[in-house]
Amino acid sequence: MMTDEKNTNRVVLTSDGKRKLEEELNELKVVRRVEVAQDIKTALSFGDLSENAEYDEAKNAQARLEGRVRDIEDILRNAVIVNEDELPTDIVGVGSVVTVYDMDYKETDTYTLVGATEADPKQLRVSTESPIGVALMGAKAGDVVEAQTPGGALHLRVEKITRKK
Repeated sequence: MMTDEKNTNRVVLTSDGKRKLEEELNELKVVRRVEVAQDIKTALSFGDLSENAEYDEAKNAQARLEGRVRDIEDILRNAVIVNEDELPTDIVGVGSVVTVYDMDYKETDTYTLVGATEADPKQLRVSTESPIGVALMGAKAGDVVEAQTPGGALHLRVEKITRKK
């Protein structure tokens, strides 16, 4: 998670990331809690709890669900929301959409830099804490950065910095 010195629990989110967490939280509270409660009720009807695997699994599912609810609530409570409309386009920061030329693989990619909780490498949404995100943070168009990835060093030339549309 990205933090600041004042509060080590601060999490940086884009407005899209905040919306997705709020939707997940609503789904967990409104739909999944009811489903898990019904699973527990059904398992209780099977009788003897000492040998009731269904009951144990339903209680474990309830614990996982409540843990995720607490995690999301903590993230949202401590979130710093990036105003994407005010993002500079001359320097890479959280929320920036960055087009880079990979000098090693001779291809162009466009990454969106996001907070750690929003990362999705398949969608080229990279965390500011990932090797590529760390390398790109603070870069300007024309800069060549080196990202130390598990697969080796990547050399990326920043072509363009924009905002999400």
